[in-house]
Amino acid sequence: MTEKTPVDLWFDPFCPFAWVTSRWLIEVEKVRPIDIRWHIMSLNVLNEDKEVPDSYREAIARAIEPVRVVAAARAKYGDSAVGPLYTELGTRLHNQQANKHLDRLRETVEEALEAAGLERDLANAMTSTEFDDAVRQSHHEGIDLVGQEVGTPVIRVGDNAFFGPVITKIYRGEEAGRLWDAVVSVTSFDEFFELKRSRTKSPAFD
Repeated sequence: MTEKTPVDLWFDPFCPFAWVTSRWLIEVEKVRPIDIRWHIMSLNVLNEDKEVPDSYREAIARAIEPVRVVAAARAKYGDSAVGPLYTELGTRLHNQQANKHLDRLRETVEEALEAAGLERDLANAMTSTEFDDAVRQSHHEGIDLVGQEVGTPVIRVGDNAFFGPVITKIYRGEEAGRLWDAVVSVTSFDEFFELKRSRTKSPAFD
């Protein structure tokens, strides 16, 4: 039996690009021997000392609420709760566009918790600072691997870590595997830092 390679992914549930990347990684797991390990990070923490538009500041101030809930779920149920809860949160926030209805965010979070088989009252963590230290610790574990100039998602494979890949399509099957092979290959060079072009498409979640 082929030994699986641990792959760590840091995500903020509110980030649409992290959501697409995470769904692609799940597809990769079907065709390559990898084992995804899920970790939280926070767009709010990432940008707290940066100049950003007021509208974005308001959005990421709410974005930390689901992150806190994931931290609370991990504290109560362990690491195994993180991936399924992220799936339920992301499906609602992005596929079902609940991120456009922040007035119903608690309801969205409670539905995600229930669908993941977790207690709905973990949603109380949304407005509590009890798990903020855990959020910051996990955030810095990820971002410190790649530097403060990037964001989510962050991926680590062995001693190699990088931001991205930023993709707008969930690749599937062998296509997902080929992209994974390419990403791991190019980022394995210590002196390789950046390859980028302007985005011309929005994330697609299907």
